[in-house]
Amino acid sequence: GAEVVFSVDCSKLKEHFLLGKRDFDRIYFNFPHCGRKAGVVKNRQLLARFFHSCAEVLAQEGQVHVALCNGQGGTPADQPRREWHNSWQIVAVAAGAGFILSDVHPFKAETIHGYQCTGYRSQDKSFCVEGALNHIFTRSTAPPCFTPLSCKTQLGSQEVSFQVPQVLVDKINRGFLEVNSSHPVRTIKEKLSAGLSQAFPLQDISSCLPLLHQGHPDGVCPSNIFWITLSPGEAPGTEKMPQGLADGDLCSHFGQDSDKNAQEGCPIPKQFYLRPSLLPHAQAIITKGAVSPGTLQVLSGPVFRKCRITPHSMPVFHEMLLVLAVSRGTESSWIQVLVDNINTTMNSLHQGVSGVKPSISLQEATSFGAELNDFAAFERQLGEIQHSLCVGTDPEPSGCCVGVIRTAPDELKSRELVVVSASLNLDLLAMLLCGISDWRMLWTWDRRFLRQFPEGELRLFKSFSLYPPSYVHDVSFWVPDGEEFDEVAFHSLARRVSGETVVSIELRDNFQQPGTGRRSLCYRVTFQSCDRALGCREAAEMQLRFREEIQQQLGVTLR
Repeated sequence: GAEVVFSVDCSKLKEHFLLGKRDFDRIYFNFPHCGRKAGVVKNRQLLARFFHSCAEVLAQEGQVHVALCNGQGGTPADQPRREWHNSWQIVAVAAGAGFILSDVHPFKAETIHGYQCTGYRSQDKSFCVEGALNHIFTRSTAPPCFTPLSCKTQLGSQEVSFQVPQVLVDKINRGFLEVNSSHPVRTIKEKLSAGLSQAFPLQDISSCLPLLHQGHPDGVCPSNIFWITLSPGEAPGTEKMPQGLADGDLCSHFGQDSDKNAQEGCPIPKQFYLRPSLLPHAQAIITKGAVSPGTLQVLSGPVFRKCRITPHSMPVFHEMLLVLAVSRGTESSWIQVLVDNINTTMNSLHQGVSGVKPSISLQEATSFGAELNDFAAFERQLGEIQHSLCVGTDPEPSGCCVGVIRTAPDELKSRELVVVSASLNLDLLAMLLCGISDWRMLWTWDRRFLRQFPEGELRLFKSFSLYPPSYVHDVSFWVPDGEEFDEVAFHSLARRVSGETVVSIELRDNFQQPGTGRRSLCYRVTFQSCDRALGCREAAEMQLRFREEIQQQLGVTLR
């Protein structure tokens, strides 16, 4: 009952089928080849034309199956694997047409009834299919469109709007922690809260925490802050502090001068920034005396920090902050109770997901130093840390820092009580528990991610984009004389220009010219997307824009 069409040009599929007979669920191309002794370049071009043609006739949820002989594809699935330049580079070629490799498995000709391979060098001869692989491609989500976005938030008693930094446009107000969300960060937060409620009375005070702080961050490097300009006419300007602000929602040890100005009714400087931590909100609660001894206060929400590009460095993540007031002298034992409870909950979660039991260790602040990840390093800027929480599994029991524990500063302590706080990075916990290797996957718009996490359930994540291609570009430039190069700003520009497709930046050379003393830096920039198709042409265009931006924004002279 099938319709068979002959002499179909694989690069012009839509010309062979009427409009109503397109939208194929499957398109199979077994062992494509240009014929005779065609080289790898010609066969790549054939695949490129084929994939572009498929994009015009494939259903939205459809698949493209391409079988290749062993080694031709150029992916790690090929054994042995050819050198990249000598392969057909099928994943990179498909990416140029908007496809990602979602699965790959052995091609077993013997399981297909009546199948015979033929056409060796355009002759009626069979060819070797031992070790051949079937590559299954699916449509990628479209490249993100970063149109300017305005966001509203509460600033004291006033609702204000501000322009969202471009790098955060696709991450602001995603609602991962909302009641109807099935995102793993919410599941982990709810499971932790349920576990902690077994040991402590719990009070969740996360609602309506403002996104903006006002003042000057004290002790925090300005390069790590997302500075914000309010929309015209909305900044408090030189007005006195509204009562809502004076009550402490937005001012903290981040800006001691702002606190003092507020108390004295002095004019407020026009400095606003996205909250890098929930700690100021906790300290505001302590200042008001709203902490009930023995009751665990829970605050949660996204926080924003400019940082370098590494696999575990996030410009935005979800923080869970636990605040507990205890009798002076008993804080050590209560900290241990808190850690033991988190440990028990994490163990049950991790074993339920992977069957592997993690170890959560409590480290003294003096025992970690250079090995701190960016999360812990930034937490140190916020104030003294007594302990760090590290999650590890064999063979790396030392683990990754996912939380810090501190006691309130002296000015917030009383004679009878000490306030203990624990800050947890929920995104890092989700990555470790669910086997997610790239933080960017937590923020993907591809529905295939959340489909793997039914509400209230954690599972090991299976990537729907296998062996994504990477593209390496170098950039070198002269640094302005007498100026310290701001590497965080350099990485932040790369994030913005590439739409978070820069996966690593490596300093390759630091050269000082004899005689003049001029300094030149050379960086290797690697582009790679974890969840969508990224072609070589798109990566090259991003690199050109990046060169223009660093010249304009950082004042460097390109070489």
